[in-house]
Amino acid sequence: MMQTSVSSGSSETSRYARCIEASKRIRWDIERDVIRGRRFDLSKRFLPDGLSRVDELAFLSPDERRFLTQVQGRSYANIFGLVERFIAAKIVDIGRDHVLDDQVAFEALVRFTDEELKHQEMFRRIEAMIGEGMPPGYVFAPEPNAVANAVLSKSTWSVLGLTCHIELFTQLHYRESIDGEQDLCPLWKDVFLYHWKEESQHAILDELEWVREDATLGKAERDAAVEDLIALVGAVDGILQTQAGADAEYFATRCGRVLTEAQRFSVGASVLRAYRWQYIVSGVQDPRFGKILGGLVDADQGTRIQQALAPIVQSVNVQ
Repeated sequence: MMQTSVSSGSSETSRYARCIEASKRIRWDIERDVIRGRRFDLSKRFLPDGLSRVDELAFLSPDERRFLTQVQGRSYANIFGLVERFIAAKIVDIGRDHVLDDQVAFEALVRFTDEELKHQEMFRRIEAMIGEGMPPGYVFAPEPNAVANAVLSKSTWSVLGLTCHIELFTQLHYRESIDGEQDLCPLWKDVFLYHWKEESQHAILDELEWVREDATLGKAERDAAVEDLIALVGAVDGILQTQAGADAEYFATRCGRVLTEAQRFSVGASVLRAYRWQYIVSGVQDPRFGKILGGLVDADQGTRIQQALAPIVQSVNVQ
């Protein structure tokens, strides 16, 4: 029988193998393990203050703040459903590199893709469930396929960098903000508990594939890839600005009272700061992401990335 090429002694293959083992061990089902016949409890917050930043808005009542966390939470779920559209597509693409080579790596990426497809299904399901309980009028502005096509038009290096960033901040959000909160909707917490369990393995695979892709690039190619990554972050920020505006408008029209123009402006600015923190700044400030990126780029490339990010980082800290 012909033997496939599997470098089972390599440290990289061992890391792929550990991801497979973890994938098998923690495998979960949307209905059986996550939803379990429950509904979302709208008497509870969806996002904690550390992510939603609703504590900045002193003129809102406790009920209004809770509602604003639910609006943000609904977009949080929708944005994850969106990004997993292009993540799954990219993992299918790079998995071809392993098809007739390292079968351990190939299996790990097949499992990764399967789990991302499951996550998309879960977020579609919970969007419908949340919509049943919240007032009409909510709009999720981005079109997932259009966003995925735009992202996938960029270099593989930059898409893997963005993907690694996303899956690292997912873990950070759960561990440091969601897990310890006692006053969140229990079903909401479980959605992100189970999501986090599989994303922990995905971040390892992102790193392995990003480093592997980086090894194929020369200086000029990496320079171009860095520009692609900067462009992708700018595109993400554009999406966040649009969705923050839509969510602030929805909140203002459904919160149960008439807000002044100044209050509406404050809500919009606060939601944008929260979204920039959630989806950009928390990830780029994560030490693990910084270590991975720092090992791939030179000083000039790193400076260009920092300069591009500086206005977004600074805006998050302005009230």
